[in-house]
Amino acid sequence: MRQAALLGNIHTKRTDYLKQAAAQAGLPVLFVDWKEFETWKKQLAQGEWLIKIDPPLWDSCQLAQLEQLTKAYREQLHGLSQAARNNHLEFLNAPDQIAQLLDKRICKQKLKQAGLAVTEEPDDGRYRIDTPQQLFRIMRTSGMHQVFIKPVSGSGAAGVTALRWQPHTGRMALYTCAFVHEEYGLINTKRLRHFSVPGEITAYLEQLLKLDCVVERWYAKAQAENFSYDLRAVVLDGEVQFLLGRLSKGPITNLHLNNRPIEAEKLPIERKTLEEIAFLCKRAVNCFPGIRIAGIDILLEKETMRPRIIEMNAQGDLIYQDIFHENSIYRRQVEMMLKWIRTCAD
Repeated sequence: MRQAALLGNIHTKRTDYLKQAAAQAGLPVLFVDWKEFETWKKQLAQGEWLIKIDPPLWDSCQLAQLEQLTKAYREQLHGLSQAARNNHLEFLNAPDQIAQLLDKRICKQKLKQAGLAVTEEPDDGRYRIDTPQQLFRIMRTSGMHQVFIKPVSGSGAAGVTALRWQPHTGRMALYTCAFVHEEYGLINTKRLRHFSVPGEITAYLEQLLKLDCVVERWYAKAQAENFSYDLRAVVLDGEVQFLLGRLSKGPITNLHLNNRPIEAEKLPIERKTLEEIAFLCKRAVNCFPGIRIAGIDILLEKETMRPRIIEMNAQGDLIYQDIFHENSIYRRQVEMMLKWIRTCAD
């Protein structure tokens, strides 16, 4: 018998609103908590399963633990991939592809190899940057004096840092949600901080660059209502299911930082640009076979409105502006599950 399952976390909006959509459609969905993952894995031989994988919850806010936590998650995903070889398992998102998308560098390399427009890297990202001195040198030689610095692992703006540097004057400005804690080192917060003292910025960068980071050009973004904005596209089976604008006065647009969401229809985006966004998203998910659900962050260059991919997230489908209204994203996922079950019945 074919069955649908959600591997996730109890009492979260992801779980509650998928279960709500499933109940409305009359679809029984087995919920499995990540805490019971190892026990449940032994039961997979019973029947055929279509599994949606939601990310585990992490309690730590220490950025130094990001790689360790991500490694443990990759091992769990690998366990699911191995189990699929010996059991009748299918996934809304294949676990090995989720694992690839956990690494911003690997994701960007695959998109670039496919010829897609992504945020550029100084020196094309050929060298890892481990110190502030290396960073300033490559910013000078590339002429890229505004950059974002991001740990390769993590989401939700964890460790994301925007840096502006004027090499002729030495003036600097840095924006981040992280700060250096005396006991725990770099920790992530939900508050955007601004630094302008070069010594403080260099000390912070010393800590951040000890993590494996990617460095990207900081673009001037399209504007609306005196805010700059970027977009989150939720893509299901290659089609943009939901498109949300994120308005911000600062360089980091994540909505949990009290930035302002706006329906894409209310933004001054021409139909031609929307079509380019849809085509870009379709090509992006095609780079990762087995990915049916993705959240893709996109910027529009201020002068040209050219779309570029900032990041992809295989589990970026939770949009409050949708779940509190039509819940269309999770209803569509339930339809995907129902279609799989009915294919067997037919």
